[in-house]
Amino acid sequence: MRQLSQSIIVFLITIGLVTACAGIKESKPLLPVREYERLIVGRLDAEYVGTDNCVAKCHKHDKITDDFRHSIHGEQIKPETGLPLVNCESCHGPGSLAIEQLDDDPEKNDAEKKKCDTTKFLDIMNLPPQAQSLLCLKCHTAASTPVLALWNASPHAMNDVSCFDCHKLHSGPQQKVSHEAMAELCYSCHPNVKIENNLFSHHPLREKKMACVDCHEVHGSLQDHQLKGATPKDTCTRCHMEKQGPFAFEHGDVTENCSNCHTPHGSSNNAMLSAAMPFLCLQCHGGHAINNTNGVKQLFVNRCTDCHSQVHGSDTPVPAELSPGSLR
Repeated sequence: MRQLSQSIIVFLITIGLVTACAGIKESKPLLPVREYERLIVGRLDAEYVGTDNCVAKCHKHDKITDDFRHSIHGEQIKPETGLPLVNCESCHGPGSLAIEQLDDDPEKNDAEKKKCDTTKFLDIMNLPPQAQSLLCLKCHTAASTPVLALWNASPHAMNDVSCFDCHKLHSGPQQKVSHEAMAELCYSCHPNVKIENNLFSHHPLREKKMACVDCHEVHGSLQDHQLKGATPKDTCTRCHMEKQGPFAFEHGDVTENCSNCHTPHGSSNNAMLSAAMPFLCLQCHGGHAINNTNGVKQLFVNRCTDCHSQVHGSDTPVPAELSPGSLR
C-alpha cells in the first residue's frame, strides 16, 4: 500500500513537471505592430492636461516630478512655445480622468489621503514588452538614434526584453544606465558571462574600467552577439590597435575573428586564451619534432610564443634556420 502511495506521488509530480515545461514552451507569437499601437493609445474619453496640472493637486509625486525635470527628457523644451517636448502624459496617457475627483487644494487632498486614480492611466507595467518599447519608440526612432533601426529584429526584442527592463525612468534624474551599474544589470540575464568574468584572466569589467556597451550594441547589430564594428576583429581592435595590421605575414585564423583563440568574457588561461599553450596552437598546427639521442623523432612542446612572439602577424620573414623544416 505504501509503495502504491509513493508511486501515485511520483506520478503526480511527473504530471506537474510536464505541465510546467509545457507552459514554458508555449508559443507566444508576436502580434502585428498595429495591435501593440492600440494598446498604448490610452483612454479616448480623457483629455491631456499637462504635467503641471497633474502634479499640482497632491505632493505624492513631487520627487518623481523634480527628478524628471532635471533629466534629459524633462530638460527638452520646445523653443516656440516654451512647453516640454516630453511630459508625464507622453508615456502614461491623458490624465484628466485620473485627477477629476481631486480638490484643487493639494493640502486638503493630502490630509484626506486622496490621490489620483492611476487606473485611468495606461497600465504600463502589464503591457506586453513590445508595447512597452513602442512607448519609447514613438520618439526614439531610427531618425534620432540610428541603431534603433535594428531594434525590432534584435535578440533583446525577440526575447521579450523591453526598454523598461534596462532604463528606469523614475529612479532619479539619470535615466541611462551608468557604466558602474551596467555589468550587474546585464548579469541579471547573462549569468554565464558573470561566471566567465570572475575567472583569472578577464576584461576589466569588475574593475569598472570598461562596460558591456564598449563591445556590444545592445539596441541591435548586424553582427552575431550584437557586437559593434564591421567584423569581430574590428570590435576588438578598437582597443587592441596593435593587433589590427595589415601585416606582411598574417596569421590566417585571426584575420577576421579573435575568438578563434580567445574567450572574450574570461578564461582560466593567460591572455584569455581558450586553451593553454601549446595545446591551443596544436589544434591547427602539427608542431615541431626533433631527433633525440636515440635517433627517434620527439615532439617539441614548449610555449609557442617563446619563439613566435608576434602571433597576430608580423612584417618579419622567418629565417631559414628557424623554419619548421629545419627541426624535423
